[in-house]
Amino acid sequence: MVTVDDYIARIEGTCGEEKDIVVVFKYDKKDEAVKKILERARAEKTIAGLIFELVFKNHSFRIYTSGKAIFRSLKSKEELKALLADLLL
Repeated sequence: MVTVDDYIARIEGTCGEEKDIVVVFKYDKKDEAVKKILERARAEKTIAGLIFELVFKNHSFRIYTSGKAIFRSLKSKEELKALLADLLL
């Protein structure tokens, strides 16, 4: 059975006033992850077909075709993993 951890290479936090969470997808799973996320989330804005501003369940985030995503205003990694589970599984 596939889990969220099968897609994630690492999770990092950002510094600054707003706490963003950066998710880097595993290289061999990044294309699949990006495709699934783009199918399930609502696109707000697209920049050159490489960067996508998305909204899913009232959470805004940005995903890059390189396999990185930046989630804004999430309170914990548990909340992030639940959101990713809905997007990827």
